[in-house]
Amino acid sequence: MTLEQLRIFIAVAEKQHVTQAARQLNLTQSATSAAIAALETRYAIKLFDRVGRGIVLTQTGRDFLNEARAVVARAKAAAQVLNDLAGLKRGSLNVAASQTVANYWLPPRIEAFRKAHPGIDLHVTIANTEQVAQAVHRGDADLGFVEGEVDDPSLAIRKIEGDSLAVVVGASHPWIGKARITPKLLTETCWILREPGSGTRSMFEAALKKLGMKLSDLDLRLELPSNEAVRVAVESGDCATAISDLVIASSLAAGTLHRVKIDLPKRSFFVLRHRERYASQAEKALFASFRM
Repeated sequence: MTLEQLRIFIAVAEKQHVTQAARQLNLTQSATSAAIAALETRYAIKLFDRVGRGIVLTQTGRDFLNEARAVVARAKAAAQVLNDLAGLKRGSLNVAASQTVANYWLPPRIEAFRKAHPGIDLHVTIANTEQVAQAVHRGDADLGFVEGEVDDPSLAIRKIEGDSLAVVVGASHPWIGKARITPKLLTETCWILREPGSGTRSMFEAALKKLGMKLSDLDLRLELPSNEAVRVAVESGDCATAISDLVIASSLAAGTLHRVKIDLPKRSFFVLRHRERYASQAEKALFASFRM
């Protein structure tokens, strides 16, 4: 049974006339008659009786008409859903983002997208870079936004604007007032850093490598699972940290943190999506809104 057969049956039932139904459907009379005959033959039933020179529905035909109308209506509704999805009138998008991106870079962009496409349900989850990559790999997230590099051949990875990594200390730290910090001085203080797997930590390790150092050269006192926890711990203690400049802007302005003068590279953020999964219209629109 096809939708076309159902549409033809409904038209013939409403017109009680094959020729008029065929004309309405822009079909030949033979094609219209063949569709009705195919239904009757396939299910061994009679949908119409010939009465005089016309046709009328049998009781079976009357019972079937309600079901046929319901099916065609559902098909029309489904087609409208697809049209709405294509036109971004409705839809959903699951996004996973690492902490720095999710808390500082993503919110204003997400809000602008929401205003432009209020019918799209946008769900954001926060994890570290490794966990975000895993979520995109599994299909739990349509897109991932991370600050750390990811090595997964199943993922398409696109570089976007990012932030700068900063070394900061609290108000009582002896580095305050120094014109510049040499790499050697990095080993002469304690450190509080993000946990292994975070993009911020990976970026700092890469920066240390370029300076001819490794993380084990530092006095690492504490590892914390969030940027805010690291920021507050450094503000209230005597250790240093390496953290995104997006995270510390308000603390620098308030004077509770001080940026140490040492050359660290800028970094890009990355967008992750699975190479083999379909890119929805909502996903494409989000990319376009970011001008990536």
